[in-house]
Order: sequence, then structure tokens, then C-alpha cells
Amino acid sequence: LSGITWLVGNAEALPIADSSVDCCTISFGLRNVTHKQQALEEARRVLKPGGRFFCLEFSRVEAPVLRRLYDLYSFAVLPRLGAVVARDRDSYQYLVESIRRFPPQAELAAMMEDAGFEQVTWRNLSAGIAALHCGWRL
Repeated sequence: LSGITWLVGNAEALPIADSSVDCCTISFGLRNVTHKQQALEEARRVLKPGGRFFCLEFSRVEAPVLRRLYDLYSFAVLPRLGAVVARDRDSYQYLVESIRRFPPQAELAAMMEDAGFEQVTWRNLSAGIAALHCGWRL
């Protein structure tokens, strides 16, 4: 894509100058970062004023019945499926556990605000199995 520079780096210490990018995104990765608050602060640091941050991540299912079904699938089926298909049960067990340890939607939004983002919002996808959070550096 024209005008886009893709970069892979340490979310806790981005190799990018202050106030130098229009947009910063992370997808299904923040839950694997050791110091999540530091990573959010880094994302804000590199954004230009008026820049926007997006975080797509697994989240908390809000409907109680669906949450129970999703938990059953996650803990009983997914690791077994990983063992059979990928021959790697441990990675799929880690996936389930990392999703459960990740902050729910409102808590992540508060963390983003603590990092200095403004007008923080989120949108649940698939009833909250995933959520897209966004915030502005104003």
C-alpha cells in the first residue's frame, strides 16, 4: 500500500521518533506484552497530535450463555484441537489462558486513558469474543 510503512518492533520500546506517525495498531499481540501499560504509553508517544491508535484483541464475551459456551469450547475443545491438528496442545492452552488474563473491555479502555489517549471507545466483535479499541492523541 502506498504511503504506509510497516514496522515490526518491541511494543514496549518502539524504534520510532516521538510524534512521528499518524496511526499505530496492534492486533492479537497486546495480550502477549509483559508491560501492557508501557506499550500503550509507547503507542501514544509515537503518534502525532491527531493520530489514532487501534487495538484488536480477544476480549470478554458479555452474554452469559454465550460466555459459558465459549469457555467450554476454549478450555475443552481448542487445546485438544491444537494437539491433533498442529501437534501443539501447549500453545493452544496458552492461547486460552492469555485471553482469560487479558483485561476486559472497560479495563483496557481505562488503561488507554491512563496512557494519555482521549475519546477512547471500543466495539465488540462476535459478541465480545474480540473487541476493537481505539483512542486519539489530541
